[in-house]
Amino acid sequence: MQPKKQTVLPKFQKIFEQMGENIKLARKRRNLTTIQVAERAGIDRSTLYHIEKGNPSVSMGAYFNVLRVLGLQDDFLKLAADDEFGRKLQDLKLMGK
Repeated sequence: MQPKKQTVLPKFQKIFEQMGENIKLARKRRNLTTIQVAERAGIDRSTLYHIEKGNPSVSMGAYFNVLRVLGLQDDFLKLAADDEFGRKLQDLKLMGK
């Protein structure tokens, strides 16, 4: 059974592309080759290519391992950390009781 292709709306695809570009720039700043990062992350070089292009079909684990290799693993904790909308919903619920 083949995995389902992830569909992302074009305006949100830009976010993935920017993240991929940020990862690519971080790799280059550290003077690491794609081969070095891929080997250290335990992924194929083609997977790293897809990450640096912002492909949403690549697993979160692969993204995390690349960030770990670059020393940016703590950036992963920033995902969904500031849930402003959720807090507003919670506050409305609390005010209603």
